[in-house]
Amino acid sequence: QVQLVESGGGLVQPGGSLRLSCAGSANIFRVYAMGWHRQAPGKQRELVATITSGGSTNYGESVKGRFTISRDNPKNMMYLQMNDLKPEDTAIYYCNANFEFPSGSVSEFWGQGTQVTVSS
Repeated sequence: QVQLVESGGGLVQPGGSLRLSCAGSANIFRVYAMGWHRQAPGKQRELVATITSGGSTNYGESVKGRFTISRDNPKNMMYLQMNDLKPEDTAIYYCNANFEFPSGSVSEFWGQGTQVTVSS
């Protein structure tokens, strides 16, 4: 059973920084693409950043230049460094792991989420 556990959320002032971590319980980090998504109250879940097993990254437009996604495969860990945080970054942040098989089927897992609140 694959488990993803996020940590590092909290309350931070505008302009501050936080580092989120995602720990995986199984050896999915070798082949799974990983990512961070977020959901603010009353809004749809949106993509924040993704990183492939090889380290290629992609970011949502609203976080480009401020957030950095990284992964440590041997440690089964993924991170999201968030700088210059803004009130609109307030959301629950979710860790995601996904793998697309040659057949087209997808294996996907989600963490339970960690709250990030940006407020003065």
